[in-house]
Amino acid sequence: MDKIKFALVGCGRIGERHASHIHEQGILHSLCDIEIDKARKLSEQYGGTCYADLDEMLRNEKDIDVVSICSPNGLHAEHSIKALKAGFHVLCEKPMAIHVIDCGEMIKVAEQMNKRLFVIKQNRYNPPVVAIRKAIDENRLGKIFNIQLSCFWNRNDDYYKNSWKGTLALDGGSLYTQFSHFIDLLYWFFGDIRSVATYTRNFSHKDSIEFEDSGVAIVEFYSGTIGTINFSINSYKQNMEGSLTILGEKGTVKIGGQYLNTLEYQCIEDYTIEITDKGNTANQYGTYVGSMSNHDKVYSNVIAVLQQGEKISTNFFEGLKTVEIIEKIYRAANNR
Repeated sequence: MDKIKFALVGCGRIGERHASHIHEQGILHSLCDIEIDKARKLSEQYGGTCYADLDEMLRNEKDIDVVSICSPNGLHAEHSIKALKAGFHVLCEKPMAIHVIDCGEMIKVAEQMNKRLFVIKQNRYNPPVVAIRKAIDENRLGKIFNIQLSCFWNRNDDYYKNSWKGTLALDGGSLYTQFSHFIDLLYWFFGDIRSVATYTRNFSHKDSIEFEDSGVAIVEFYSGTIGTINFSINSYKQNMEGSLTILGEKGTVKIGGQYLNTLEYQCIEDYTIEITDKGNTANQYGTYVGSMSNHDKVYSNVIAVLQQGEKISTNFFEGLKTVEIIEKIYRAANNR
């Protein structure tokens, strides 16, 4: 079976990770970045024709199967729609977009063109996350009463210097760039949110970002579950934790670590969660650490879906719901 041919749009740090996995599992056919030297650097390592203009690449390269979108958040919709209209499947980095209306347009075009629109949610592959999802599916915890999501990371001014990050137009907010994977898991585990009350502040990044660096949200799910979301990029010097505590009628569990990579606590009626897979390490981006590095599994799923008709790991509707919940949280803060 022929290998899937990929084009890569956006050759920054996350693009570098995509290029590596594409090279391992498929063919890196084309690369595009407005800073073409970034594309050339990856091309020298993994191959592929380089472009500085997306429209030109889509006009010239017709032998592509999937376009991987790794451009800034605020360009995901525009770039995805162009690739879909050109007749290619799309794999879009998180967040799917930074406005629900744009997600809707992406979905509409994908359906019109009869093309797949994949959305990256790699934290779903974390071994403790997989184990908790299985326990919930098997009703091991019973009715879920309370949840607490805590996202305490560090992103200093250097992270935002000379970058699109920190701008409302291209970044969108810390819930989009840092913590959208965590919001996705709330929807995946507990369903949709009915109501939310939010407080946000910018305590220490007033000169470097155009939005909050900290926030607290109180949420009620349609299921009746209630919970809190505490998030901040002000953890002193380094990431502290990314954790989720779940209290149910038949059990209490906590997934912790810096990026939901450790099962920290469990007490469940007549059941013990066993985790043998240590999982991958975190994404390393020089001076800071990101989420668990599961992009290899994402690419394996994309290829399996296209070549073998397997089930998609994260569909575009779930990508839209993440953006919708984040919009609800920001709207409740009365500052969006």
